[in-house]
Amino acid sequence: MGRFQIIRGFTLFELMVVIAIIAIVSAGAILVIPDSSQTNLDREAQRLTALLDSARAQSRASGLSIKWHATDDGFKFEGLPQIKNAHTDAYEDLIPFPTKWLNSDTSADTTLILTLGPEPIISKQEVVLKNAGQSIKISSDGLRPFAINPITEPVSNDVRIN
Repeated sequence: MGRFQIIRGFTLFELMVVIAIIAIVSAGAILVIPDSSQTNLDREAQRLTALLDSARAQSRASGLSIKWHATDDGFKFEGLPQIKNAHTDAYEDLIPFPTKWLNSDTSADTTLILTLGPEPIISKQEVVLKNAGQSIKISSDGLRPFAINPITEPVSNDVRIN
């Protein structure tokens, strides 16, 4: 062994390269993580689409006119087939439908009423769901099942020259 011992380590350049790689990977991961409010809204829209199609099928099968409308704390289906409860002598929905949103921040226009049948072809129906400043539209042309449609923002025709 000599009088001087050589100490080996990483250079400043090598450390900066590693930090740059970690920064790029972290930025990529942040872009991949979905927005939770949009995810909640998509989940609500998928659920409501399935419920509306199911109620529409029940309306056609039973011959009853079923209506859907939003309430202050959820939504309600009216006109569902009912059955008498033997224990309470009260009438209840044959197949109970949910009445609450999955997320309490979700809302829809409470003045809107969707008519889901019993005719096989109904008029065009649409509802806009809102959650945390975001919106999504559920609609049917009256012939096809309900579908989720993105809301397109109106395009301005103003031409500006700088």
